[in-house]
Amino acid sequence: MKSVVFTIGCLLIALTSLAQTREIYTNANFRNIAQNHKVLAILPFRTKLQLRPKEVEKNGGAAGVAVLEKREGLAVQSAMHSYFLKRQESRDLFIDVQDPNRTNSLLQRNGVTDETQSGFTPEELAKMLGVDGIISGTFESTQPMSNGAAIALGMLGGFGGATNTGKMMININDGKTGELLWKYDKTLSRGFGSDTGSIVTTIMRKASRQLPYDKDFRD
Repeated sequence: MKSVVFTIGCLLIALTSLAQTREIYTNANFRNIAQNHKVLAILPFRTKLQLRPKEVEKNGGAAGVAVLEKREGLAVQSAMHSYFLKRQESRDLFIDVQDPNRTNSLLQRNGVTDETQSGFTPEELAKMLGVDGIISGTFESTQPMSNGAAIALGMLGGFGGATNTGKMMININDGKTGELLWKYDKTLSRGFGSDTGSIVTTIMRKASRQLPYDKDFRD
């Protein structure tokens, strides 16, 4: 009987690990490539809301959902910027991050939109933004997390109470070579919180343990 219980326990642990998949990639030459990095820019995240058909319809169809996705992408960008600022204040992060307002203004001025962003290389984006590296990523969710998006959808259909599941991917690319320096994939579950800020903070708290822009970065 004990062996059966033990086996079941092991299976549950394995299933939990699969449900909370995590993958971190760090370029073996990260420190050599990024040793002169001073400023990074965070792009608006490309977001996909996996809503039910009725929710899509209540929100004005595909066009309405696209508006929510853009808001969500900007919310992730803002939340990540706030997280990096807090890390700087505590002297745990030795890199500056460009103000998202400046980043977005420069992107707009150069004709970079959510739809065209993938057509630009990291080197091109870094040059137009005047930074040393680019932070970008994708965010998938079964419900809006940012206040603006959640309120907009809630007003149309009483959307709420659902658990937030999905996936988040974060990339850091060198601005000079375009080389991928760091990548983090994380599956979302209800334990990550109910708003964009808490989700990003929780994910980055885990991810930043292996983010090489730490106090030993310049050594």
